[in-house]
Amino acid sequence: MDGEGEREIEDEAIVAAVLAGETEAFRLLVERYRMYLYHVALSVVRNPKDAEDVTQEAFLKIYSALPGYRQQGFKTWITRIATNQAIDQARKLRRRREEPDDPAFLGAEVMDDSLPPQEERLLDRERRELLHRRINELPENYRDVVLAYYFHEKSYQEIADMQNVQMKTVESKLYRARQWIRRHWKEEEFR
Repeated sequence: MDGEGEREIEDEAIVAAVLAGETEAFRLLVERYRMYLYHVALSVVRNPKDAEDVTQEAFLKIYSALPGYRQQGFKTWITRIATNQAIDQARKLRRRREEPDDPAFLGAEVMDDSLPPQEERLLDRERRELLHRRINELPENYRDVVLAYYFHEKSYQEIADMQNVQMKTVESKLYRARQWIRRHWKEEEFR
């Protein structure tokens, strides 16, 4: 039997183990397909950070969709999920670029209308870059919920489902993230 066929049989066995309650077995699938799905996502979103986010979200969707998996080729199935996730992400990013950013996020003030459009766009881009850098400084457990809630526009319930936690946990993480931001970020950086 060729390597691909053996891998398919192994994948099916791992899926069966996860569905039988051995949730830790899912880690094997993540390790096996993480880079593959990352490259699938990168080919759609064309940004390494966005591709990482898409890959993580794809694995969350794969995990939650496993009970509906019908042994129709695991690699094909997860590729379809990751591709759809990447397409959704690309659409959200495109819409976000077309819409004006919400300066109210995290207490930033509205830009001064007296600036010429070029300077306004430059300042806006600098603020966005600063915001992305600062978000990457957040502790990882806060960063995930901040990105999901504020940037991916997920509801508390959607985030709870993706992370396999209670909705109260998501509320708590967002509250703590806001507290962390207030302690570590200077408001004047975003003006």
